[in-house]
Amino acid sequence: MKAIKWLEYGSPEHLKLEEVPKPSPKGNEVLIKVKAASVNRTDCAIFYGKPFFMRFMTGLFKPRDITLGTEFSGVIEEVGAEVRSFKKGDEVFGLNTNGLRAHAEYLVLSEKEAFAIKPSQLSFEEAAACTEGAHYGLNFLNKVDLKPGDKVLVNGATGGIGSATLQLAKYFGAEVTAVGNTKNLKLLKSLGADIVINYETEDFTKLDIQFDFIFDAVGKSTFFKCKPLLKRKGVYMSSELGPWSQNLLLPIIGKFSKGKKVKFPLPLNIKENVLLVKKLMESGDLKPVIDRIYPLEKVGEAFTYVFSGEKTGNVAIKV
Repeated sequence: MKAIKWLEYGSPEHLKLEEVPKPSPKGNEVLIKVKAASVNRTDCAIFYGKPFFMRFMTGLFKPRDITLGTEFSGVIEEVGAEVRSFKKGDEVFGLNTNGLRAHAEYLVLSEKEAFAIKPSQLSFEEAAACTEGAHYGLNFLNKVDLKPGDKVLVNGATGGIGSATLQLAKYFGAEVTAVGNTKNLKLLKSLGADIVINYETEDFTKLDIQFDFIFDAVGKSTFFKCKPLLKRKGVYMSSELGPWSQNLLLPIIGKFSKGKKVKFPLPLNIKENVLLVKKLMESGDLKPVIDRIYPLEKVGEAFTYVFSGEKTGNVAIKV
């Protein structure tokens, strides 16, 4: 089969489409013919080895695995004798934030991993690029006591995580202020934003509004900049570690104080989140936002584009 080989950190030009052995499923595994994948922020963190601690999981000086790809969609081609939840011919989609090797024509998964039957109304490309952002968005929301009517601000609401967080916050009944750029203001409104802020012309940290929760989906602000915008018991969360990894330290300090706090959204419950994403996609409460679709052989270009920080929503890979 064909797969993208990954032999060193941070060199998109060295990602090559080559022939590799086709995997075979064990008794509790399924063989999936991959139809589409994605390149997302998790892939970029793994690929570029940034932050550096990622390399303790993927290889200190060079990567241990040779194929990237955390999201996928495809068709089950073969099932092991012990598999009960899926059958040959099922169209499926899923996510593994440790890396699925999805930038390939085939992959093998245990039936217990985080994948599910693909919503029928989604294309393979849409299904392959809808779970990572929603998974991290749900982990923002799962860490707070969000109630209908709460005021929420989403910074970076046009990205993969931000666009999902915006829609999920609206699904749970929040009043959402979305921060994005000029070209995507209409998109933010279409996704349900109550108030739209154009960061190219306005500094959202100067708003005369207070929020119950601020979710920084791009990690380009800080708790201290956003603190004046939080209500007395408001919570700030970021998708990044922040300067000097402060978003890991401040939640610990906050346990010994009252008032405004920082929480860090550890991304747990992947399987449950994929199942919830499936439900919300089927009901129309969550819609994938696709910026570009690249063929598998141009996955290096996709990494360069995603890492540039210029993408809107998600970038899919057609296999």
